[in-house]
Amino acid sequence: MHVAIIMDGNGRWATRRGMPRTAGHRAGAKALTRIVEAAPQLGVTKLTVFAFSSDNWRRPAAEVDALMRLFGSYLGNEAERRARKGTRLSVIGRRDRLPPGLSDEISRVESATADGDRLHLRVALDYSARDAISRILIAGSDRDPPSRDRIGRLISQSAEDDASAPDVDLLIRTGGEKRLSDFLLWECAYAELAFLDAMWPDFTPANLAGVIADFRRRDRRFGGLTPPLAMATA
Repeated sequence: MHVAIIMDGNGRWATRRGMPRTAGHRAGAKALTRIVEAAPQLGVTKLTVFAFSSDNWRRPAAEVDALMRLFGSYLGNEAERRARKGTRLSVIGRRDRLPPGLSDEISRVESATADGDRLHLRVALDYSARDAISRILIAGSDRDPPSRDRIGRLISQSAEDDASAPDVDLLIRTGGEKRLSDFLLWECAYAELAFLDAMWPDFTPANLAGVIADFRRRDRRFGGLTPPLAMATA
């Protein structure tokens, strides 16, 4: 099961408590650790989280710098634990605009956790779905139109992932907003969507379990009809 999460609300969580926004981002990193620990027990084999969009570069430089340091710290602190827990950790998105030290840390952590087979944690940094799709279309403009499968593979390659773009089963967004914000647009074509008012630092494994339980009750038809037998035995 592939779950994707837009981890929204860190800054607002901190502001409402009279704290700097960076405190909210640190609390959000702790929340991510809790969710990663719980996810495999809930049947999640792939977890993709939206940590920093390409549009987030527009934020104040001090906040961006703090986020980049936090990403590096998180990766460094989590590498050994993730490897021990059987979690493979990889980063999708552009890397050419990241600080060189962060790019090096990403490569080190990906190598250290490459054998993890219990959960694949994908962290989206400097990520834009529209940019990824645009690069594929521009690159293929002088050739025959690529198939869906080929586009999926090329999107993954453009995001520096080594597997074809995996379809998302369930997309969760915290923070009360109800939009995708340029996240995994191709992969979410048939994803079930869940929008929660809770800010990301307050999101718990119990919340995740509840959303997954609701997801399992949904009738996913992918454009077809539910077989009568399935309806009779549901």
